[in-house]
Amino acid sequence: MLNHVRRSGGRLSDREIKDLAASFQEAVVDVLVKKAFWALEVTGAEDLVVAGGVACNSRLRQRLSEAARKENVRVFLPPPALCTDNGAMIASTAFHLLKKGFRGALSMNALPNWDDL
Repeated sequence: MLNHVRRSGGRLSDREIKDLAASFQEAVVDVLVKKAFWALEVTGAEDLVVAGGVACNSRLRQRLSEAARKENVRVFLPPPALCTDNGAMIASTAFHLLKKGFRGALSMNALPNWDDL
């Protein structure tokens, strides 16, 4: 998408911008729904909880609800007002811990690829 926008030289119409945004959203929602239901299948879970900022996206909520009805899965979606960004929650927690003097190690061993587990 970025390459398409760059190739246009910034000469996209309002309609093209809206079409690109909608297409991008639909592609992301397709992947998220597919992976969420794959995870349910692999784990044998019967309930799906969606949280964080992404849970506020109305298209994602719609598609997850449709898929849940079709697959007979319970899906839990908090009200949009409670769908806050996880990064903001973590930063808020860190702020309060720092105020209390907590200082943890700044090194960690992150695993960016689940395949490595």
